[in-house]
Amino acid sequence: MDLPLIWAFLIAIAVMLYVLLDGMDLGVGMLSAFASSDEERNMMTATIEPVWDGNETWLVLGGGGLFAAFPLAYAVIMPAVYLPVLIMLAALIFRGVAFEFRHKAVREPTRLFWNGAFYGGSLAASLSQGVILGAFITGFETSGREYAGGAFDWLSPFSLLTGVSVMFGYVLLGACWLILKTEGELQLKARRFGLWALVAVAICFALVSVATLAVDPRVTERWGVSMTSIEIAKILPLSPVPITGLALSAWLARDMLRIGGDSAGPDWRPYLLAIGIFLSGYVGLAISLFPWLVPFSFDIWDTAARDNALGLMLVGAGVMLPIILAYTIYVYSLFWGKVKPGDGYHA
Repeated sequence: MDLPLIWAFLIAIAVMLYVLLDGMDLGVGMLSAFASSDEERNMMTATIEPVWDGNETWLVLGGGGLFAAFPLAYAVIMPAVYLPVLIMLAALIFRGVAFEFRHKAVREPTRLFWNGAFYGGSLAASLSQGVILGAFITGFETSGREYAGGAFDWLSPFSLLTGVSVMFGYVLLGACWLILKTEGELQLKARRFGLWALVAVAICFALVSVATLAVDPRVTERWGVSMTSIEIAKILPLSPVPITGLALSAWLARDMLRIGGDSAGPDWRPYLLAIGIFLSGYVGLAISLFPWLVPFSFDIWDTAARDNALGLMLVGAGVMLPIILAYTIYVYSLFWGKVKPGDGYHA
């Protein structure tokens, strides 16, 4: 049994679930900046109120799993991205505080401050996560088994591009979630926001894909693409991944443009299509970087803990992960349905 590979898969699943679930509520948080009234903003936050804190469980599982199962990778990656990680955690904490305090603010300046903290924290957390992703893709300078780069090596044009890309991606998820959970004017506004976010995501998707091919020759070789030639034998088996992403984007754009009536399609479909777009990008990233866990210095097996430790932790994960997943499904099913005016927080 290849325990390092199993743990890499579990961590990848945890990170993916975090991106899809917490990315959605971070997107709603950013979109709340454009609410036309406090009532509309409260309706937007009411769509995520029962689930937002539970969504962050998957971030804890991903980070904790990396620390426990791949200690060498954790020891190299964390010093390389300390600052954006600290910004992300501070933004998530501040956002969580603002989520509660914005409802209790009596004076107008205080309410404006906490509302700003809510969508500002959502924006900062989204950008930080994208920057961390960009730093991870470009790899880390190592010496022996330690990080040997500087404190700001994570900051580059590529990491800023991925930061903006993740931000727009989360806005797309948030807009599609609002389409699912709201009705009337707010839903129409969410469709417009979603369409603009989809255009931005498509542009960023193309730019990041091209830039990723230039990160390391091994990535280019994996896809069979270079500045001078294309190897059909390599790119053809992998082509369904980007083609699927493009097809889902076109389908989502069609749904966004068909506003009103039965022609708009079911309200649940945009969110599922947005999830599919994210998954296609996630799979494409995995194809580009596998089996590197610290690109391009250490692979999954280089950084893994001992098999006896991995096996013991796998027993615990086998018990806890189904419980957490079942709880997540239960909460989402319990609060299924449209949000109405007046729903949400009550002091």
